Amino acid sequence: MRRIAIRTLAVALMMALSFAALPREGHAATILRDPDIEYALNRLAGPIYDAAGLSSQRMKIIIIQDDSPNAFVADNQHIFLHSGLILRLESAAQLQAVIAHEVAHITGGHITQRYGQAKTASTIAGLGLLLSGAVIAGTGNGEAAVGLAMGISGSAQRVLNGHSRAQEASADQAGIRYMARAGVPPQAMLDVLDMFRGQEVLSVQRQDPYTRTHPLSRERLRALKGYVAATQTVAPPDPNADYWYARARGKLEAFIRPPSFTLRRVKASDTSDIALMRRAVALHRVPKPAEAIAAINTLVAQRPKDPYYAELQGQILLESRQFDAAVAAYGRAASLAPSEAQIQSGLGRALLARGRDADLKSAIKALETARGRDPYDTVLLRHLATAYARTGQEAMAALCASEAHALRGDFKAALPLAKRASAALGHGTVGWNRAQDVIDASEQALKRR
Repeated sequence: MRRIAIRTLAVALMMALSFAALPREGHAATILRDPDIEYALNRLAGPIYDAAGLSSQRMKIIIIQDDSPNAFVADNQHIFLHSGLILRLESAAQLQAVIAHEVAHITGGHITQRYGQAKTASTIAGLGLLLSGAVIAGTGNGEAAVGLAMGISGSAQRVLNGHSRAQEASADQAGIRYMARAGVPPQAMLDVLDMFRGQEVLSVQRQDPYTRTHPLSRERLRALKGYVAATQTVAPPDPNADYWYARARGKLEAFIRPPSFTLRRVKASDTSDIALMRRAVALHRVPKPAEAIAAINTLVAQRPKDPYYAELQGQILLESRQFDAAVAAYGRAASLAPSEAQIQSGLGRALLARGRDADLKSAIKALETARGRDPYDTVLLRHLATAYARTGQEAMAALCASEAHALRGDFKAALPLAKRASAALGHGTVGWNRAQDVIDASEQALKRR
């Protein structure tokens, strides 16, 4: 019953998203997913969460594909980072400073204050549920290891982002305190704001979004310097923090920047694991499959117990149509990180791609394992629908396809599929209840339109 309630809430969030994310002002943004990058960022954020008294298991960092540097929070469990900000920062401590500042907005109750200032209940529903729904709709790896999810309305995002000067000052002070408790040098927060110094005198059109949403002032910078000078780090720093930052930043850059950009900056003589990873990604995107596979094989041989490098190996092999080797690579990754939903999803896709009837049962098992941990991955649901259809389980195929359509906001396509699934599945079963959730949400959404 708890899972059904969660599912119902998720569909309701997506219904709100389908109305709130209409691209009336500006274009929609996309969410990036990658298990390696997400692991690295959550590892860096963990000490900050602990220092602030937040649960690391409940908090999530979401990357938005946007070249502009910005970060914001929209609820009490998600921190949104623009890809441009991650690529602009220079150290793990600077990234942790941004996270600490955003965490302080959560613990300071600033989100609730902003919602309280909203003019109407519809504004709260439209904006408050918007980004939460986008998070739930995050996809799997996709063809380039970075998946796409539902769009985020730029106008709504700007409203959610805005903070008052008083809130910024409060978040600065609390964030510095969390950094000190976590062993992160507080000077890093000042270094981050120094990047944006002088922006306040520019026209709004020329300002970085971070400056518009996190207002700077001489008084704020002066106060922040005082906080930094008066604060002593009370815990030893994480000696591996810079490694994980460099790894996350390096992989993100290798997938976002042109391959030539990465290949110019990674020397062929550099045999470090991060360099090999970046070279493998860039060569794969050129594409030069033989060279990419050689690079990723060298990397996996160097780090055989790293599940995320094995996952990248599986992806490169899968997209190079070497299906047997891809299944083996994803299988190793899944054995090393059995609770990682995106890896299980990759294993299921590789088994499906191999095309053997004997693989279908294993593919469904892997995909269902992934769905149990991340039930809002639309790419996963589409592959699961394919697997069920190929085994003759048409009702389950229709159910998964309907859920994928609903999560993308296509309720017109979702409704007939959900009704077909509902009619074939036993009344009161888990599958039937899932179908009812889609039917209810679709009918309400289509009626409102």
